[in-house]
Amino acid sequence: MASRSGRPLTSASRGHAQDGGGGSVASRGSRVMAAPEEPCGCAERGREAAGLSRARRDPAAAAMSLCAEDLVSGENEEESNGINLMEFSDEILLHILSYVPCTDLVLNVRKTCRKLATLCLDKSLTHTVLLQKDYKVNKDKVKQLMRDIGKEIYQLNMAGCYWLPSSTTDHVTRCKNLVKLNLSGCRITSLRLSKMLSTLQHLRSLAIDVNPGFDASQLSSECKATLSRVSELKQTLYTPSYGVVPCCTSLEKLLLYFEILDRSREGFMLSGQLMVGESNVPHYQNLRVFYARLAPGYVNQEVVRLYLAVLSDRTPENLHAFLISAPGSFAETGATKNLLDSMARNVRLDALQLPKAWLNGSGLLQHLKFNNPFYFSFSRCTLSGGHLIQRVINGGKDLKSLTSLNLSGCVHCLAPESLFRRAEDDIDSSILESLVVSCCNLRHLNLSAAHHHSSESIGNHLCQLLSRLKHLLSLALPVCSITDVAVSMEKPPTQPNAVPQTFGKRTRVGVQTYPRNVADQECQKLESSVFWTLMRSLRFLETLEIIGSSFSSAMPRNEPAIRNSLPPCVRAQSVGDSEVAAISQLTYLQSLTLAQLPNIVTGSGLVSIGLQCQHLRTLSLANLGMMGKMVYMSALMDMLKHCKCLRDLRLEQPYFSAGSQFFQALSHCSSLQRLCIVSRSGTLQSDAVMSFMANCLEVIMCHMFMGESLTVCRNLQQSLVRSFQADRPALNVVIFPLLHEDLTEVIRDVPMRHLDEITLFKSRVAEEPPNLWW
Repeated sequence: MASRSGRPLTSASRGHAQDGGGGSVASRGSRVMAAPEEPCGCAERGREAAGLSRARRDPAAAAMSLCAEDLVSGENEEESNGINLMEFSDEILLHILSYVPCTDLVLNVRKTCRKLATLCLDKSLTHTVLLQKDYKVNKDKVKQLMRDIGKEIYQLNMAGCYWLPSSTTDHVTRCKNLVKLNLSGCRITSLRLSKMLSTLQHLRSLAIDVNPGFDASQLSSECKATLSRVSELKQTLYTPSYGVVPCCTSLEKLLLYFEILDRSREGFMLSGQLMVGESNVPHYQNLRVFYARLAPGYVNQEVVRLYLAVLSDRTPENLHAFLISAPGSFAETGATKNLLDSMARNVRLDALQLPKAWLNGSGLLQHLKFNNPFYFSFSRCTLSGGHLIQRVINGGKDLKSLTSLNLSGCVHCLAPESLFRRAEDDIDSSILESLVVSCCNLRHLNLSAAHHHSSESIGNHLCQLLSRLKHLLSLALPVCSITDVAVSMEKPPTQPNAVPQTFGKRTRVGVQTYPRNVADQECQKLESSVFWTLMRSLRFLETLEIIGSSFSSAMPRNEPAIRNSLPPCVRAQSVGDSEVAAISQLTYLQSLTLAQLPNIVTGSGLVSIGLQCQHLRTLSLANLGMMGKMVYMSALMDMLKHCKCLRDLRLEQPYFSAGSQFFQALSHCSSLQRLCIVSRSGTLQSDAVMSFMANCLEVIMCHMFMGESLTVCRNLQQSLVRSFQADRPALNVVIFPLLHEDLTEVIRDVPMRHLDEITLFKSRVAEEPPNLWW
């Protein structure tokens, strides 16, 4: 079993990792559910047990301090109540050390005493080196790390290390035994890539970016020889190109991320045609997994068709996972139809995702054959519940192998037919029940972006049926699906939540007093609601998204900011503080997204979550309560004082005031690394932001898109960079007016790691198959 930091702990796990991750996506996707992670608290408690409580924020310093105490004051240990770190067995010490960043282990901790010097170089700690979120690492540390343990590294993950200069990759050549290498998000030229790969003869798994200026003709014969042995390739394209795909003649897994913009910085339209010299044909004959994710834009669609053209000529016999994630309209062509027909005849799939236009109105699902499927995504498709049961589940066939299902935006998936059905009509509970019974081992389920209204039938509410899925780890639901039917029907339209969600003249409304703790709410018997029951049943849930079915973020991907928002669903009008309080029952919750909950009055449920969900690492709140006023600010500030493990915070709320009181409360989040605030007509206090950044030393990303002037935003951004960039090499600051016409130009410079993970709002549950990449 691997440690929660991602490093292997046993010789068996080391052997599995050393094989280059060659196990299929299917086998990993259907693995037995592991115990829930305890992301922050577990590590903290481990350090406290080892006498490290006085140095929680710096485990390396704590280990060094304890070792020093062991050498200096060993005679007095029996008289003290503390526990000596060196008395633990090597196995326990290795587990504790697995939580320390590898750079600290090798460059600092191992210099403290002989025992730690030996343990820090144990293969379980040096076999896999993860630098992808070590925001304190710099070029010199990487150089020293590779010099000291380069020959011991078999897996190196530097994904998203955007702050490191291109020359940093030169030191990877010391890792002669590398089997897996992830350089996604790193700056690297064609020549540097060629030089590096020429020395890595054992490489089998590679992830890189292909940027403008990439030239495959600059790759040496030794580099191409290495690429010919690579079986797993992840390639992110920022320019029309085949990249290194034609050189990889042994590919079994190909992951493609298309991030090509339609226009250059100068405003010229780009073409999807490949450059001269890019006409080499990819080799797909051994392909088992094909995955393509497209950003919005027609150029991305043109380029992916070129990659698919080869597949349409000859479909690989061993293909078992075929996934294309494309936003908007991606029309089917003759070539793609031939490809799908060939797949229906020749392969049996374990994972499937197709653009909605390829599925809507076609009988494709009738002809595709499945083996032991572990992932399905029918996002945004018009697939009806009847077709879902008949063609995918085969009328209730046992699908225990299915672990991840994405039905986001599939508005008719829980109704028998879609022809005459309105989106607001009640769901057919028998369809959902068949789904729950057949797919009883689901870990990840996404039902967001649709109106899933339950009927008044007793025992057939959506929340009651989902409570049977005891293995769920992540869940996304629309707001209107969690309300009690009787409550939503009886709610009078004159309640505060019925105030129109506009930005015009505000209406004075009476504010209902809510209890501020869970005990009082239980006295009001709020726990009897179906949503309370669901939260109580899903004890291992780690990720929860409750998103309004008509919610759209004010910050879309490649367009100007949205100025108007649609009103929430009528059924959602009663969802508020008590439902939020129910979430506090999720002991292992790590990531929470709440968007467009109209009946938030005081935000008291947020305080309950802050007190009870001590493992919370990611929090995203958007458009809660009445749109014209930030009604839950006081509760939010109380909540933040308890979120010691929170690393990512995203707030999207009109008229948000980012003042001194807010940032003082936020300063209690000692683990915070990334902050994003999106607010139409929002304001900020520059001095408060500067003080916050000075107090919170772990923060490396600060994005604020507010209603302030361009001058105010630029001055604050420059001050932040000037004051903190030297000590925080990974610091990324963007302060910009939300409604400015140049917003899209600013967004394109944001590192993809931050843009994809926090800055842009989206549902992330079952977005990709589990363990798609290491």
